[in-house]
Amino acid sequence: MKYFFLLLVLSFFSVHLLSQPLFTYGNEKVSKEEFLRAYNKNKTPVDDKEKSLREYLELYSKFKLKVKAAKQLRLDTLQQLKYDLQNFSSQVEEGYMNDEKISNALLDEVIERSQKDIHIIHFYTPLAAGANAADSAKTSKAMEELVAELQKGGTDYAAIANAISQKYVAVTAKDIGYITALSLPYGMENLVYGLQPGTISKPYRTKNGLHVFKNAGERKSAGKWKIAQILFTLPPDASAAQIKETEKKADSVYALLKAGADFGEMAKKISEDRLTALNGGEMAEFGTGKFDMPFESKVFELEKDGDISKPFSTTHGFHIVKRLQQHAIPADKTDETFVAALKQQMNKDARMNIAKDKFLKDITALTNYKRNVLVKDAELFRYADSVVANKTVKNYPVSNKIIISFTKENIKGNAWLNFVKDYKLNTDVYKQETNKELLDKFIATTITEYYRKHLDEYNSGFKYQMQEFKEGNMLFEIMERKVWARASEDSIELKKYYDAHKASYKWDSSAAILLFNCSDSSVARKAIAEVKNGKDWKKIAEESDGKIQSDSGRYELSQLQLQNTKDIVPGFISSPVTNSGDNTASFVKVLQLFPANQQRSFNDARGLVINEYQIYLEDKWVAELKKQYPVKVDEGVFKSLLK
Repeated sequence: MKYFFLLLVLSFFSVHLLSQPLFTYGNEKVSKEEFLRAYNKNKTPVDDKEKSLREYLELYSKFKLKVKAAKQLRLDTLQQLKYDLQNFSSQVEEGYMNDEKISNALLDEVIERSQKDIHIIHFYTPLAAGANAADSAKTSKAMEELVAELQKGGTDYAAIANAISQKYVAVTAKDIGYITALSLPYGMENLVYGLQPGTISKPYRTKNGLHVFKNAGERKSAGKWKIAQILFTLPPDASAAQIKETEKKADSVYALLKAGADFGEMAKKISEDRLTALNGGEMAEFGTGKFDMPFESKVFELEKDGDISKPFSTTHGFHIVKRLQQHAIPADKTDETFVAALKQQMNKDARMNIAKDKFLKDITALTNYKRNVLVKDAELFRYADSVVANKTVKNYPVSNKIIISFTKENIKGNAWLNFVKDYKLNTDVYKQETNKELLDKFIATTITEYYRKHLDEYNSGFKYQMQEFKEGNMLFEIMERKVWARASEDSIELKKYYDAHKASYKWDSSAAILLFNCSDSSVARKAIAEVKNGKDWKKIAEESDGKIQSDSGRYELSQLQLQNTKDIVPGFISSPVTNSGDNTASFVKVLQLFPANQQRSFNDARGLVINEYQIYLEDKWVAELKKQYPVKVDEGVFKSLLK
């Protein structure tokens, strides 16, 4: 008991300490929790933790002082800042409208399943939703006997399905090839991924019939493929002569490709797949299960990028395929592009209903949702039918009755009637749901929207993200007014500052140069040759069709990307330096050299003066704010950060 009491006391103490203010400024407080959230978001590995925390504390307290000044000026009421905040909220709030734990678990499941492909044989027999008991029993018996026959090891699937069809009801068998995660409806996917190679599932019921699956084999995921194709189409009823003539045409094109003809150009000229021909035959990236097995099999035989298949036929005609790129499916979440694409696919998939249902259940409790039992469903349904019949919402007896209540809001019958009118009269969304189904949808929508409207009260992550954005915007606005605009626009004060610190603005070793920025290194080399031949540098840029930009100016030698500045003389032309980011290239020609310690004029030093004057203005302003709102740090709470 003493041990339990001690744990309780320690737990209370730690929570209490976390909520204690780390520092105050004027009558405002900043908790240890808020500070740590900001610090941990921006921290980097350090040797001296206390020094790092002290430095960040100084930065953060200055930040809060500036935001305080912005609030005093009521900058948070500016229409543009309010609009920006609302726009930002709309962008990020959707990320908080789900059960993150379940969503992550479902994402992990998809990634794990994506690591292998399963070869599936699919058996199906239709069964209408309203079928009588005799038909249902007959269909169930057929599929049970089918499973029993398959378990004996037979592989003539068409013959097995035909025998069952003759005895009971029509059963089809289809080899659908390899599938992977997100290829099948989620219920079927769960069934298939639960099968071992060679095993058969139990009959699986859907709205339209019964299904049985056989795992005919597995392989490591074939990954994602980027290909181009040249297609020669055939009509469904093509004669033997047509097939032979088309095959001959495909063979002749293949021979040209093997002799060096450009695949993309050939596709543009002769491919009959008009969707891809204009793009050189390039198809959208795809993975297992996207196309029929005969097509995929031929594609997957290509061993390396650039390989071209021999002509092969499918139901669409004759294909010649070129492999452009292939990559494996990532096995974890480190590839952000891959994860984003998966999430987009998952949001359209039934598996996300699991997360949505759990999320709705959780927020129903959080929002203190209550249904008014005094207003019966029958009453709501009766007037809902009237609204649809009249195509308008009148003042019905239920209109002003409270039907749903939350902690801070009541929802009246009028909201329900408007929902029904808008939903049922919209043919794009109304799917003949019953009034009961629509009421469930209305309740779920109402709970979700109430939670969304009060998201900052229920989710601290969202609350702090909005706070960060709001304060960041206010900081930008107050800095523009107090520092940046004044420093760049007040030429008189800038000149005074320059005159007072003139000795600080000296040139290091420098040069007057011509600077050329080129679209790539080959353009740069051509420009260098023209400069050496004495062509005017402005003409070189003018005649380059935008591939070259040139300028002149004075730069310190340390600013130039030159390997050795000691041997530079007037007339020196540097080798092109390529930018790895975009492959652009630059070079310089030195016109004149200047020794170190020459005085910079005000115009030459203006950029430096503005930067330093901004720092001067900011320091002066912060000093005034500290006098107005003294910053006081609780050393006891600060020391707890070091543990």
